[in-house]
Amino acid sequence: QVQLVESGGGLVQAGGSLRLSCAASGRIFRFNVMGWYRQGPGKQRELLTTITRGGTTNYADSVKGRFTISVDAARNTVYLQMNSLKPEDTAVYYCHAMELSLAYWGQGTQVTVSS
Repeated sequence: QVQLVESGGGLVQAGGSLRLSCAASGRIFRFNVMGWYRQGPGKQRELLTTITRGGTTNYADSVKGRFTISVDAARNTVYLQMNSLKPEDTAVYYCHAMELSLAYWGQGTQVTVSS
């Protein structure tokens, strides 16, 4: 059973930074792609960024230049470094992983950005 456990959310002032972590059970290279989504109040879940097994990254325009996804294979962990945070970044952030056609989700971690 694959488990993804997020951590690192919290309350931060606008302009601040947070780093989210997503610890995966088992070796992270079993996944062909991993990513981060978020869902703000009253909004649909939004794809923010992905990273492939080969290290190729993609970012949504809303976070490009501010957020960075990275992988620590030794720790089986994916990170989301978030800089220059804005109030509109307030949301529950979810880790996501694909193993072939199987999709896995973490439980989510709340990020609140105050103005």
